Amino acid sequence: MTYAKIGTIAFDADDTLWHNERIFIGAKDRYKHLLARYHDPDWIEERLDATESRNIRHFGYGVKGFTLSMIETAVELTEGRITGTEIREIIGFARDMLTSPIEILKGAPEAVAELSGKYKLMVITKGDLFDQEAKISRSGLGEYFEEVEIVSEKTVSVYQKIAKRHSIDLSGFVMVGNSLRSDILPVVEIGGRAVYVPYETEWFHERVEESDLEGKEFDRIKDLSELPVWVRNFE
Repeated sequence: MTYAKIGTIAFDADDTLWHNERIFIGAKDRYKHLLARYHDPDWIEERLDATESRNIRHFGYGVKGFTLSMIETAVELTEGRITGTEIREIIGFARDMLTSPIEILKGAPEAVAELSGKYKLMVITKGDLFDQEAKISRSGLGEYFEEVEIVSEKTVSVYQKIAKRHSIDLSGFVMVGNSLRSDILPVVEIGGRAVYVPYETEWFHERVEESDLEGKEFDRIKDLSELPVWVRNFE
């Protein structure tokens, strides 16, 4: 495939620029401990994952949707015996998640600072609008991005609409992210370039089959400290 000179570089946010899954794992551990007198922790997690998957189309991604799924699962698993005090604790988990310190991933500040000014930088991320805007502001990285797109899903059609809205030449577009399902495969399909940055853990909802990767061209780097070198080599 022939690519044009890079014009726009877009970054996923959660688990690409800063840690996010750690916060959800920590909340899930507290949740399982809270409900341990009712059920086995592994069963609690399995039911919560199933509820969350079912509810994404209703509540979307992010802490608020996750909290509603925790409450719904707690009611189901306890057959309505969950107490008001325990529900209040679950809401407390959510409040702690929303106010957790932003932990920037290795190489992120240096990479965006070096690339800023040379290329148009964007954030394209899923999640709750208020939460994601707050994290971008609190991260200290917001000044480097000319555009921010917070979307409910990252699909081929969503990327195409973003490209049209911002007059982006997809042959010169690069998407950088930790999710093969959301950040890599849709962009490759529409003719863009994708750089995969694996995170320490993989959210179950973002997993893809090996067969889905066959014939798909994308690059992989260890962390964002390698991105400026990748860009220079590509150019």
